[in-house]
Amino acid sequence: MPKEPKQATSIAIFQEKTVRRVWYQDRWYFSIIDVVAILTDSPNPRRYWSDLKRDLETEGFAEVYAQSVQLKMEAPDGKMRVTDAADTTTLLRIIQSVRSPKAEPFKRWLAEVGAQRIEEIENPELAMERMRLLYEQKGYPKDWIEKRMRGIAVRNELTDEWEQRGAQAGLEYAILTNEIAQATFGMSIQAHKDHKGLKRENIRDHMTDLELILTMLGEATATRLHQDRDTQGFDNLQGDAKEAGEVAGNTRRDIEHRTGTPVVSPDNYLHLTKGKKKQKELGKESKDTP
Repeated sequence: MPKEPKQATSIAIFQEKTVRRVWYQDRWYFSIIDVVAILTDSPNPRRYWSDLKRDLETEGFAEVYAQSVQLKMEAPDGKMRVTDAADTTTLLRIIQSVRSPKAEPFKRWLAEVGAQRIEEIENPELAMERMRLLYEQKGYPKDWIEKRMRGIAVRNELTDEWEQRGAQAGLEYAILTNEIAQATFGMSIQAHKDHKGLKRENIRDHMTDLELILTMLGEATATRLHQDRDTQGFDNLQGDAKEAGEVAGNTRRDIEHRTGTPVVSPDNYLHLTKGKKKQKELGKESKDTP
């Protein structure tokens, strides 16, 4: 069987809204908060879920909540945080307690997602194709998408090496990633996000072409150093990460010297989301206008 893509948290799309999910114990687990937000349009989905848990216990369905688990998923600020999650069976029971006309379409969507995952295990290229389509739907340029997809593959190769060489997913991965970024761009990931005016967004989804390419260079170099040196243990991996970032950083400085223009850019792709939302508003206005 082909190796599954190395990605702790994945994103699915239901009616243009995102649902975080994790492949855990041979099945999908979905973020309950994300599902509640979609089905209820509640301004505070966490509070809604908290109240719903009490209702389930009162109705004699405490085991439904007991069957949910807490898993780490990428939060809007880009950090991995623990959140309540449920598999398809448990989630369907939770949905039954949510009074919403959106419930039936969501149930059908869950079935489709399960079928897609089976297909992706048998053919991992399908997962990449679906991710590519998602970026296209958001309005990203095709040449940027190809770089982003390649960057994901490079990143997965690197985290595979970290896992095999003794680094712990979560904090240690974050430290190693920041070492590469700091040496590559001359600033931390958080400073880079601040420079772009980002808050909770994934910075890689807002990088320019050159920023993506340099990120790939740094991470691909780190992978090569780990392999050539057979590096083991977090401290040694951290040294490789810093050195790899310096390779990419030297390239950045050379580009800046020759072009006279900083590579690190305040440009981001927030306008794509805003533009899409604006188009919807204009479309609604045109339909409402006599």
